[in-house]
Amino acid sequence: MTAELDGLTALVTGGASGIGLAAARLLGERGARVAVLDLDCDDVPAPLRAFRADVADDLSVRAAVRDAADALGGIDILVNNAGIGAAGTVEDNPDEQWHRVLDVNVLGIVRVTRAALPHLRRSAAASVVNTCSIAATAGLPQRALYSASKGAVLSLTLAMAADHVREGIRVNCVNPGTADTPWVGRLLAAADDPAAERAALCARQPTGRLVTAGEVAAAIAYLASPAAGSTTGTALAVDGGMAGLRLRPAAAQ
Repeated sequence: MTAELDGLTALVTGGASGIGLAAARLLGERGARVAVLDLDCDDVPAPLRAFRADVADDLSVRAAVRDAADALGGIDILVNNAGIGAAGTVEDNPDEQWHRVLDVNVLGIVRVTRAALPHLRRSAAASVVNTCSIAATAGLPQRALYSASKGAVLSLTLAMAADHVREGIRVNCVNPGTADTPWVGRLLAAADDPAAERAALCARQPTGRLVTAGEVAAAIAYLASPAAGSTTGTALAVDGGMAGLRLRPAAAQ
């Protein structure tokens, strides 16, 4: 594996499972020293370093980022991946759930980045990668709250990129399509017909399958790498063509 991240340090939120764990592992394989922040760090494998934090709690975030930076010797790369989901239309989610999802998915990025900025400013290869979603750019059914939160992440990414580009800090995001992650697995398990629901999710992506966590991790690793030194303020779709392709029905081709 190419070690293009040798000598760099990385902090990944939500790094104990799914896309976050895949990204943390890949960054480590490419040479970075990596720490993860998560609510539950019990199963985080070595050599990843784990720090417990709730991104909805500013004191928790500040303490964990400080401890991670001390352990790593600084922070060059920040991956803001922690997030939670929600299903339903605007009628279905109570105000409390709206506050909770926005607090985690949007303000969580604010809190972690704010705590990490002093370390990023000291880096010669600073990069922030936010995990956004296809839901930020495409109207998906039963995802009103989740889509609103990810739309905010996309706008926040662009604003952060503008604010910090002259400090030498690049800010980008990845927009996964429906990914085969534990959260999607829980949604499928709760469906009346999990097999049919999985087939429907696969069918709406032009590739005909769910995105893998490893594919999203590869995009994150690219954006985090100095090889992407001229890439900032960009949303990289990893969605099987869902955002941009308009295929005719198979029978009509």
